[in-house]
Amino acid sequence: MSIIPILKITMYTLQNKLLKIAINKTGAELSKITSVKDNTDFMWDGNPDVWSGIAPNLFPIIGALKNNTYTFDNNEYSLPKHGFVRHSNDLEITEQTENSITFKLTYNDELLKIYPFKFEFFISYILTENTLEIKHTVNNIDDKSLYFSLGGHPAFKCPVFENETYEDYFLEFEHVENSKTHCINMENGLISSKTEPVFNNTDMLPLKHDLFNDDALVFKDLKSRRVSLKSKLNGEILNVSYPNFPYLGIWAKPSGDYVCIEPWLGIADSENTNQDFMTKEGILKLDSKQSFTASYHIAIAKAHLE
Repeated sequence: MSIIPILKITMYTLQNKLLKIAINKTGAELSKITSVKDNTDFMWDGNPDVWSGIAPNLFPIIGALKNNTYTFDNNEYSLPKHGFVRHSNDLEITEQTENSITFKLTYNDELLKIYPFKFEFFISYILTENTLEIKHTVNNIDDKSLYFSLGGHPAFKCPVFENETYEDYFLEFEHVENSKTHCINMENGLISSKTEPVFNNTDMLPLKHDLFNDDALVFKDLKSRRVSLKSKLNGEILNVSYPNFPYLGIWAKPSGDYVCIEPWLGIADSENTNQDFMTKEGILKLDSKQSFTASYHIAIAKAHLE
């Protein structure tokens, strides 16, 4: 009698008349947003020679911790950069419909060693016409308050179309801005005390590879809660809206043909942090038995879909 192997599903899809979405089981990471009409892909391909990520989900921290450690209740713990969800193979599907899929990660004994909170983390992908909602839900099932940050890290392909270059692309913000980037120390990934001007009464940020020579642009005080990726030759490609996210990162590897538009609820440690998790900048506090929800949306311009 032959034994038929059971194949493990590693990629899940959603599709409607306009878009096809692919989600990797590892980290429940969004991996593709593709036009049904002509298979145009709007996401970075995760080339490992440049950057293997595509759209990691960040929880329970954003960015780096000082010395990769933090303190809570007089104990010291260690967490990897951007947290543990993005590399986790323990997320399970809790619900799937024609237009949505939800993944769940629950605390376990191993996670309690590095993150001493009993939690449930859900991430849902909801596809409606030309828009994908990425919805995060955190349940505190502990008897004490839970401290966390979360955010997105989606990388969008640019150029998308033939005969375009990276320099043909720019970001257009919802409002005219006058913000500075909070510079990152390249040696340790921490937020330094140094700032650099980026916006001078403008809503546009031209893309060029050397824009990211000193790591990400990190904004704390933008008025905008929507950013559009646009091409000089083909108009708006897509936009990202993030009404409940006060921080925003813009990043790419200098050699990468993509740009990350990163809505954050939280931020990397500053160089002068005391490493106390309860007072970490941007940290959220969730009381026992309470729930928290936040979403951001990716909308592909219909002109490229119909």
